[in-house]
Amino acid sequence: MTRAAPATPPAGGRDPRSPISRPAQESRDELAVRSARAQVAAAFAPGGALAGAICGFAPRDSQRDLALAVFDTIAERGTLVAEAGTGTGKTFAYLVPALAAGGKVLISTGTKALQDQVFGKDLAAVCAALGSNVELALLKGRQNYVCLHRMARTEAEGMLVSRQDVQHLRSIVKFAQTTGSGDRAELSSVPENAPIWLAVTSTRENCLGQECPRFDDCFVMKARRNALAADVVVVNHHLFLADLALRDDAVRDFLPTADTVILDEAHQLPKIAADFFGSGWSLAQLADLVRDVRAIGLARAPDGASWVTLTQAIEAVARELRLVLAEAGMRPGQRMAIDRIGERARLVQQLDALVAALVALNGALKANSDRDPELDALLPRTDALRAQVAAWADSLRALAVPAAVDDAARNESEVDDTVRWIALSQYGAQFQATPLAPGESFARVREQQPQAWILTSATLTLANRFDAFLAEIGLPDATTQRWDSPFDFPQQGLLYLPQPMPSPLAPDFAEQVAALAWPLIEASHGRAFMLCSTLRAVDRVAEALQRQMRHAGIELPLLVQGTSTRPALLDEFRRAGNAVLVGSVSFWEGIDVRGEALSLVVIDKLPFAPPDDPVVEARLKRLRALGRNGFTEYQLPQAVTLLKQGVGRLIRDERDRGVLMILDDRLLTKSYGKTVLASLPPFSRTRSLEEACDFFRVIDE
Repeated sequence: MTRAAPATPPAGGRDPRSPISRPAQESRDELAVRSARAQVAAAFAPGGALAGAICGFAPRDSQRDLALAVFDTIAERGTLVAEAGTGTGKTFAYLVPALAAGGKVLISTGTKALQDQVFGKDLAAVCAALGSNVELALLKGRQNYVCLHRMARTEAEGMLVSRQDVQHLRSIVKFAQTTGSGDRAELSSVPENAPIWLAVTSTRENCLGQECPRFDDCFVMKARRNALAADVVVVNHHLFLADLALRDDAVRDFLPTADTVILDEAHQLPKIAADFFGSGWSLAQLADLVRDVRAIGLARAPDGASWVTLTQAIEAVARELRLVLAEAGMRPGQRMAIDRIGERARLVQQLDALVAALVALNGALKANSDRDPELDALLPRTDALRAQVAAWADSLRALAVPAAVDDAARNESEVDDTVRWIALSQYGAQFQATPLAPGESFARVREQQPQAWILTSATLTLANRFDAFLAEIGLPDATTQRWDSPFDFPQQGLLYLPQPMPSPLAPDFAEQVAALAWPLIEASHGRAFMLCSTLRAVDRVAEALQRQMRHAGIELPLLVQGTSTRPALLDEFRRAGNAVLVGSVSFWEGIDVRGEALSLVVIDKLPFAPPDDPVVEARLKRLRALGRNGFTEYQLPQAVTLLKQGVGRLIRDERDRGVLMILDDRLLTKSYGKTVLASLPPFSRTRSLEEACDFFRVIDE
């Protein structure tokens, strides 16, 4: 396929969904654009480029139409928000026109797993099918690459405390000698959550940049150089938004030069944007700084300061800070807005003490400046943390009214733009400031970039309307289009709403879920996902299912989130062929199990975010202050988006058949239940257990 030069928008505006207009006297560029558009359409035709090169390719009108809408948007340098139902083939539908249109293309995905798939499989297949000779690059955040300098330092120090860390380090050293990319995803023998990775990868804060002795060999810099030279660069949303928010140099150099930006799994953008357009610090960051100061100070400037004493002072305050949070009533796993935390005077006292300890360390680092590049790099890290901690202390001081009467005393008409909250973990704590309207920041970035933007996902609408998503992402004037899934949902799937439906408020709700689902699990011979809306429910549902199996004398593989990694559980699920997997939100999306291995999806209840979550609570309060309805504009769209993702696990191709079971009486008793049901695929419906079980008998015939 011949690649057209990057198109420039015509003087007049038009609907990007319509074919490119044909003036009386077409220029050479306009002819090239028209020719490229025709080639895009031809690529998706029966006997076209994709059918001839990709095994199992089936022409679909919806896929071709989506591809043409993408091409027209690129030609106009417009913004398209496109919902494409499961099975449309949206990845090919944006890759083909992006390659045909020419110019530099930046593709961002919601997960690293999809990022690897788009780069390593889909993009390669499309390029081969079209005969496109373009340079491709994969770019991840720096913590995904081995840092040669930190690896060598860790190896030389010999300070690892566990035998497993030593074994993992040996594997990483061997890997670094043979890999071309340094991407840790290529080293499967070291788990992704292994502690050793913190010691052999870098962060934005501790990277030495051009001062690093291994700068010329750096895997991160190699990946970035490749990205700068490439025609198509594949990143993920975390890297994309981290760059937009922090102005790191990861994407900044080539984002403005991209002609086309494609944001896949766009439904994730609002939540990720809230994280990255906010700010925060953690006790883990303090621990990491302390570890580096102690190691580098003692190695490079042992006579420069009492490094051990300085860092011990920080550690002591950090321990006391966490103790104060526990005494204020916070529990591990809990998130709380600062205006709801008691003992604020003691908390301010500890934060002030932490600022003083960081100031003392700052002074020591300044006194030893220019002695060593690594020692110098610690100064901005220390200063940034000091500023963050000081800002938190000031915010707490500004809350003059006692925590017990905050809600009554605060003026409801005040519209806050940010909420500060603290999350307590088993051994640490996070201090976050989250913007309540992240779409505004995203929209400002979009306005600064004169390029085509494509946002696509299978779940962007609420009852077929884009309003909620457009408001969240700050793009109210974007062109929107949606394509239904090509699957025959009434024939392939059955939605079963049991009678009676349990109340999610019932104290034994988890046990009721297991009891009501068990007859279907028996009928389907396992092959089931049990999707729970909370982590707490996972263990209770799994225990109840275990009792059901013992009582029935039936043994099915029972896989439970938390007992192994997600990839390992999914591999075991596929191999078993009759397993029951019980999982929470991390199993609701980004999972593709095709065929008979998954024939039943049970969802315990509508996945509304907890109303006492500090960000949710602050968002609702802000919308009320603006005279808007927080439930219909925020809570309901968020829940429906996640529900649609969970439902989407069931039918993955034209041959899949199965039953979807939802156990939440609010679908039938609340007025919004009709909106939720209207947002789901058009499965056949039943309230009869017998009909639901019979569906599996038909599948197995």
